[in-house]
Amino acid sequence: MDYQVGDKVIHSNFGLGEIVQLDEKNIHGHQTPCYVVRVRDLTIWVPADESSDTRLRLPTSKKEFEKLFGIFHALGEPLSEDRMERKTQLIERMKDGSLASICGVLRDLTSFRRAKKFNDNDNQYFQRAQNLLIDEWMLVFTVPLGYAQQELGKLLEIQ
Repeated sequence: MDYQVGDKVIHSNFGLGEIVQLDEKNIHGHQTPCYVVRVRDLTIWVPADESSDTRLRLPTSKKEFEKLFGIFHALGEPLSEDRMERKTQLIERMKDGSLASICGVLRDLTSFRRAKKFNDNDNQYFQRAQNLLIDEWMLVFTVPLGYAQQELGKLLEIQ
């Protein structure tokens, strides 16, 4: 087990959380060590095996976080005009939960929104990516919500 109780972690689907306990769960008839992670009002058990590295990660360092802001200055990847293909693109790009993927999705959806109207899925993925980024931003830089939102807004305007 690489994480300890009290560690702040980023879950690939649920975002910022904290390891609150180390536990064992019976999974497929085997006692499996798990991290118990509290994400807002949700508690999840993440098996502490080799695949936990793809589900959990430590928060990005300040230095690395600042480098990722460059993604907002880079030329984006076009999103499909077809809403179902676009949804699939967004799901695939956010699957790894990396901050770079999240920033890329925000950049590309912002660019898409300038040319086309968002549908419910587009709006859902934009909000999800924005919330994931802002939660980690507030933790890493110890800034309030309003400040992180304002700074992200500035980055998205640059595009």
